[in-house]
Amino acid sequence: MAFLWSLVVIDPLFILSTFLCGCISIPLALIDKTGDAAMRVGRVWARSLLWIAGVRVTIEGLEKIDLQRNYLFCSNHLSYMDTPVVLANIPVQFRFLAKKGLFQIPFLGTHLGQAGHIPVPLEDPRAAVKTMTTAATVISERAISMLIFPEGGRSEDGALQSFKEGGAYIAIKAQVPLLPIVLIGTREVLAMGSPVFHPFRRVTLRIGDPIPTEGLTTRDRGQVTDAVREQIVAMLAKPSETSPKPGFQGARA
Repeated sequence: MAFLWSLVVIDPLFILSTFLCGCISIPLALIDKTGDAAMRVGRVWARSLLWIAGVRVTIEGLEKIDLQRNYLFCSNHLSYMDTPVVLANIPVQFRFLAKKGLFQIPFLGTHLGQAGHIPVPLEDPRAAVKTMTTAATVISERAISMLIFPEGGRSEDGALQSFKEGGAYIAIKAQVPLLPIVLIGTREVLAMGSPVFHPFRRVTLRIGDPIPTEGLTTRDRGQVTDAVREQIVAMLAKPSETSPKPGFQGARA
């Protein structure tokens, strides 16, 4: 039944939403070169996916985000639904690093490039280092935040993987705090490698405490990475405290 619902209802509506939002985002990017307008369309797209899939999001710790500051958001990664959940519910201007292959998808890839998101060439370590430096420069010069998944990819079994040091490197270079965030339940909506959506599920987005990087150098990136992972492990073990509210109503930026 879940497979049939995915095939007949959710997949076509996801494709339609991506197409329509792409048609709006692409011409907007010709007017607004900052990518902010494209990001606003991206938030509409993210909320629409959550609505289509019936995902209800509980947000915890939103008050820990200072709207006057920029951050390097670090999140665990469980599902393709992770990005829509974060995009719809983190109320600041941010961009994210994503694998290069996503930029080759029609409409979605064009939007990602025009909005200013940064492709990561995972197969080329030297180019990846250059990408991290570019991300730090974008944060500093544009005064916006950045989202990264430090595990480097989605977890196949839901267990937290080891963290790569790229997020700490970017934050230290940009001299902005790392802000750990945790996603719980997105794998139950759409597991890695599965074509089947399980709609009407509840997801928790939990925000941690900022980890400062002022005065640190890139030699400290291992220590900072460990601190981020330890906080995410602790947040994953914490029981939910709040009642769910609609994820597509969370963001305002």
